Amino acid sequence: MDKQNWKNYSLSGQVEAGVALTEDSFEDQVEKSWFSAKIDRKEFKKLIKRSDDVALRDFALWFALLFVSGLGGYLTWGTIWTVPFFAVYGILYSAADHRHHELSHGTPFKTIWLNNVMFHICAFMTLREGCYYRWSHTRHHSHTLLVGKDPEIAAQRPPRLLAAFSDIFFIADGWTQFKRIARNATGKLTADGQHFVPESEVYKVARASRIYLAIVALVIVAALATQSWLPLMYVVLPRFYGGLLSQIFNYSQHAGLAEDVYDHRLNCRTVVMNPVFSFLYANMNYHIEHHMFPMVPYYNLPKLHEMIKDQCPPAINGMWEAYQEIIPAVFWQNRDPSWFIDRSEPKVAYPASA
Repeated sequence: MDKQNWKNYSLSGQVEAGVALTEDSFEDQVEKSWFSAKIDRKEFKKLIKRSDDVALRDFALWFALLFVSGLGGYLTWGTIWTVPFFAVYGILYSAADHRHHELSHGTPFKTIWLNNVMFHICAFMTLREGCYYRWSHTRHHSHTLLVGKDPEIAAQRPPRLLAAFSDIFFIADGWTQFKRIARNATGKLTADGQHFVPESEVYKVARASRIYLAIVALVIVAALATQSWLPLMYVVLPRFYGGLLSQIFNYSQHAGLAEDVYDHRLNCRTVVMNPVFSFLYANMNYHIEHHMFPMVPYYNLPKLHEMIKDQCPPAINGMWEAYQEIIPAVFWQNRDPSWFIDRSEPKVAYPASA
């Protein structure tokens, strides 16, 4: 197998004006093109209902934990005790990645402005400019792991092992995000962005990118003015030093699975996690369910899982079991990019096609 000529993951074809990810009709678009599990529609209508109360509770807890760990880091700054506080702060801060992802769907809060405000805050925290990401993620959901159409295939073949390892500290992806923000701030989008960001939205991407760069510059100026790393320890750097769990979680979503299939059971992975990891990950461990029905809020995904699990592959039990599958798959794909974990067998486990 010629690894160099396996597949071209660059986006190709004309710009597609898809339905926005936040539109209710997006669910219908996905179900029209992809396999959907059979589900009682009355029960489904209950699942897609959004709740300010549940989302406010979860986000308040998250911000409270950020405040307490950040305060501990400040009070112990200059001593060895600051390390565990900032370690916890960094992990919590990096969990903005998963919250901004959910908020990009517009599903956590019933109140639209709450979704939008929290979305842009969390998008900055994870250094993924929100306006650009929302359209990129729309394509990811409508063209999941379809090579040349999905701009968010993180586990490409053959695997980019050095980049994957460096992203334990958000290095490769972080550098990509900074370059993208800088490019988009000029008003001329990246080559990929030109494939999925509507022309009418370009000015929003450019404006938001300029705001991001201005905030980062202000934090750096504050660090220089105070001759202290503290400002950067609270903003920007946490996404790097605290990104270990976020990267482990994110990579488990699709790594090693099938490409170019219209069945999320074959290209997504559901992992049952402990309550702490599920909280940090905003229930994105139910990834088959999330892709199959993308308008279901994160807090209802466990219920959805129970309703359709008999029509899906058995869930993986924890991250340890997930990586017992992923690591060998990655090394096999490094030798043979055509190899993948085939979840279509045995067919008796669940219906393999619509």
